[in-house]
Amino acid sequence: MWVLFVGGLVGLVLYVGAVNLNFMGLFGRMPNLRTLENPKSELASEIYSSDGVLLGKYFRENRTPAEYRDLPQNLVDALVATEDVRFEQHSGIDFKSIMRAVAGLGRSGGGSTLSQQVAKNLFKTRAGNLNAGDGTLSDGKVGLLITKTKEWLLAIRLERNYTKREIMRMYLNTVDFGSNAYGINTAAKTFFNKKPKELTTPEAATLVGIVNAPSRFSPALHPVRSKRRRNWVLQQMSKYGYLTPGELVQDTAKAIVLHYSVESATQGLAPYFRTEVAKYLQAWARETDHDLYADGLKIYTTIDSRMQAAAEQAVAEHLALQQKWFSAQWKGQLPWRDENGKVIPNFLATAMRRTQRYKSLMTQYEGNKDSVNYYLRHKYRMTVFSWQGEKEMLMSPLDSLDYY
Repeated sequence: MWVLFVGGLVGLVLYVGAVNLNFMGLFGRMPNLRTLENPKSELASEIYSSDGVLLGKYFRENRTPAEYRDLPQNLVDALVATEDVRFEQHSGIDFKSIMRAVAGLGRSGGGSTLSQQVAKNLFKTRAGNLNAGDGTLSDGKVGLLITKTKEWLLAIRLERNYTKREIMRMYLNTVDFGSNAYGINTAAKTFFNKKPKELTTPEAATLVGIVNAPSRFSPALHPVRSKRRRNWVLQQMSKYGYLTPGELVQDTAKAIVLHYSVESATQGLAPYFRTEVAKYLQAWARETDHDLYADGLKIYTTIDSRMQAAAEQAVAEHLALQQKWFSAQWKGQLPWRDENGKVIPNFLATAMRRTQRYKSLMTQYEGNKDSVNYYLRHKYRMTVFSWQGEKEMLMSPLDSLDYY
């Protein structure tokens, strides 16, 4: 019995050491000390006007970092109660959580600590940076075991190099909240149009509830499911002493009120100007070893936001007038014409036959054109573009093609 125990212990030590050293290239690389001490996340670069107004952003991942002092206590409490209740006690690995996960076959969670999740988010351990295609044993279940081992090792190293507050800040800056929102700063703005410090406890619980499955628990996409998830987070907070029974009753009764707006790189003032600036900056970035879309640069320009806003407003008003004249001239006429100004016969029907929807319906109904035409003329509620903003209309696929 003792021989088996000692043999198993020695085998475990040798395995961990082999993973750490990438023995014979079997396990894939690990981050070096320098990388670990200076981990980098992609940060959006911001472009400002001469009067200090944010014109827009350049990014692949829309992330603006937050400092620990920017984080409200209710958010930290919600995260600890939900994701890692022994966060302050462990040194990167929570063996109680691991045993619970093993006993429950993963149904009660995966046993990952916040430190392990930071390792996963920072070093992209599940995206191939550390093992996929890099180590001989990187595929299948063995590859998953190696990945988990690396996350344990990285979590221990993070705990040695950083304080608990720094790890908490790293987690909330790296996590993906869905809706193109990376990190708590962007998530608070996207879902509630607030700074993190301004979040109420139910709002903080809503965001914490998202992180395990951003699409599944999105309050914008699945409000009922998101509220159930939020209330479970609040119950966890009450269970571990962060909320009183009275506060729990009060907070779970509240509706989720969103001020939802997904930021895109095209939003903001002076889009054409920003495009030209980007061309110049990309050339500069290549020469200076920078990444415009990941380095969190602050770019200051000579453009005045007030003058730009007035100019864009004037153009919008003039184009609206032009559109009115255009619509009056073409009222009741078909716009699809040839070079001689003659209406192209059967244009809509021909265009529809080239669409994926038409091809899918033909496959689904085995070429039965009556069935296909019925569904092409059936009206659905859909959101369509207009210059005054998106609007909801009742339209068929044929109507939609005609509209655009």
